[in-house]
Amino acid sequence: MEVNTEIGPEFNENSKFYEILTRTRSIIISGEINQKVAERVLRQLLYLQELSTDPIKVFLNTQGGHVESGDTIYDMFRFVKPEIIVIGSGWVASAGITIYLGAKKENRYSLPNTRYLIHQPSGGVRGQATDIQIEAAELVKTRKRINELISRETGQPLEKVERDTERNFWMSAEEAQKYGIVSKIITNISELKI
Repeated sequence: MEVNTEIGPEFNENSKFYEILTRTRSIIISGEINQKVAERVLRQLLYLQELSTDPIKVFLNTQGGHVESGDTIYDMFRFVKPEIIVIGSGWVASAGITIYLGAKKENRYSLPNTRYLIHQPSGGVRGQATDIQIEAAELVKTRKRINELISRETGQPLEKVERDTERNFWMSAEEAQKYGIVSKIITNISELKI
């Protein structure tokens, strides 16, 4: 296997690295969330489900991205038979929060220096006034749905979540734990309850 010293081993379905992740039932979600990432994660989840119903570890480090792609991964976390154990690393922001909250509360772990960001969805729409009105109405519905999801999954009152997501609301791992996003902050893989 060729190794690029700048980015490490090549990651594709034919690589040794991919084999190791499959054997350890691990998935890495990193970078911008988009349709391509969602499709890859769904494929991995379904494949691992067919191998075994043992838990799947998901390592999450993302600035967020496409709302519906995040929703897709959230829904699949709930859909597959194996328990999903999510470990936040670096940052978990925007659509990444939706993904993170897809794991059961007791399965939401964080590394100590991870930061969390909740906020309202943003959009950039151009076109005819009628189309802009339609997109604005959809954005309002999306915001309401995401706020309700955050409230339900954290136990925070909806009114508080609505206030907090009015602008960027950053949290440290400890603050995210108090908020109800994170269940446990860990420093070593041996601390995972698997």
